[in-house]
Amino acid sequence: MAPRPLTIAFYAPLKAPDHPVPSGDRLMARMLVAALREGGHRVEVVSDLRAYRGDPQDQAGWAALQVAAGAERARIAADWRGGVPDLWFCYHPYYKAPDLLGPPLTTAFGVPYVTCEASYSQRRNVGIWAAMQAVMLEGVRGAALNLCLTGRDQAGLVAVDAGLHLAMLPPFIDTTPFGGPATPEPGHLVTVAMMRAGDKGDSYARLAAALRLLPVGLPWHLTVAGDGPMRDAVVAMFDGVPAGRVTWAGVLPRDGVAALLARGAVYVWPGYGEAYGLAYLEAQAAGLPVVACRIAGVPEVVEDGVTGVLVAAGDDAVFAGAIAGLLADPAQARGMGIAARQRVKARHAFPVAVRRLDEVVQGVVGG
Repeated sequence: MAPRPLTIAFYAPLKAPDHPVPSGDRLMARMLVAALREGGHRVEVVSDLRAYRGDPQDQAGWAALQVAAGAERARIAADWRGGVPDLWFCYHPYYKAPDLLGPPLTTAFGVPYVTCEASYSQRRNVGIWAAMQAVMLEGVRGAALNLCLTGRDQAGLVAVDAGLHLAMLPPFIDTTPFGGPATPEPGHLVTVAMMRAGDKGDSYARLAAALRLLPVGLPWHLTVAGDGPMRDAVVAMFDGVPAGRVTWAGVLPRDGVAALLARGAVYVWPGYGEAYGLAYLEAQAAGLPVVACRIAGVPEVVEDGVTGVLVAAGDDAVFAGAIAGLLADPAQARGMGIAARQRVKARHAFPVAVRRLDEVVQGVVGG
């Protein structure tokens, strides 16, 4: 008998799929919903309650969140009296944004609980984050399955509890917009990233520093697609980069990003704090080799020496050398770009994720 379509309650405590601010996290949430639906399942985004608390000393915010979560649970419980879903699917619970809804509801109603991209960090057990992470950990311990997008997240969960039910789901994108012919322009570097404080700002600073170290006679031009509250500060970071070498393209629509990537020769982004970086997958799907740092989750999606070059974080001269090396050897860059496109299609494409997700959710309900 063929597996039956499932009714899935979907919740993303950090950022709902319809959140107005674009980010990789929102894109991944949308892609998960789309992939589950493509598998024939009925997916309802059950709540848009944002559980994010960015200040570990925000006791009032944590208290208010718990009250709001209680009201949301009551609302959902009332809805479920007419029928419960087959499972609850929570995307990206972590110390700043735990799932305060799913575990109590699924326990009360006997519904399987599944997480995706849950992560644990012992060093974040400070202030209210300690209590929030404890809630997250209780949820993953009670989950029928925890899907890990990276080996880094899997190792973090195993370190805190080796008995968790874990499985891998490689991060994925819809490669269709990026499947056109690659027409790389000589010397054309591309970056696609939002401009905000923290890791993104750190990556922009390191990129600017590396560009200032490129050989004087090397022909290159960088196009940056992105915007955000740190735009002025980011632009200022590139003071000292030769005039006329950087184009600030602002936020581009998806087809605009695809068109930009198709014209790129090398994708450059250090990647500080990246969980994995969907932009890396988009660039590689478009046929670009990547220069990035061997840091955080970047090695999960960029294969050093095959689809790009990964260097030690913080070494601007080596980063600059990797860029210069690929620009000076277009044949090597093109070969890496071809390998990158093939690797994304085989491991990180939407149809691959549709099959994998259907397999795991059917296994949870059937098991």
